[in-house]
Amino acid sequence: MLSALCVFIGGRMAEDLVLELKKLIINTLKLEDIAPEDIEDEAPLFGEGLGLDSIDALELVVALEKTYNVFIPDSEVGKKVFRSVNALAEFVKTHRA
Repeated sequence: MLSALCVFIGGRMAEDLVLELKKLIINTLKLEDIAPEDIEDEAPLFGEGLGLDSIDALELVVALEKTYNVFIPDSEVGKKVFRSVNALAEFVKTHRA
């Protein structure tokens, strides 16, 4: 019973982090026409997905550093981290100080 409770709590925290990150993206990039529920968890953030560009990436890196104290060391890591909101959440969850 305890392990089921831990999974539920862990899942809930992950959902909360995904929502927080969606709000961070919207607020940081001033995406006034987009609501958190409009951003799919697994959709690409760049290109055909949300349509972000390299300037957006720089702004998000700064916001992530300030908000979660996580650092994206280079563009190769950045490509993996910004693959989707879920990928971003996983990175923040495992690298947050």
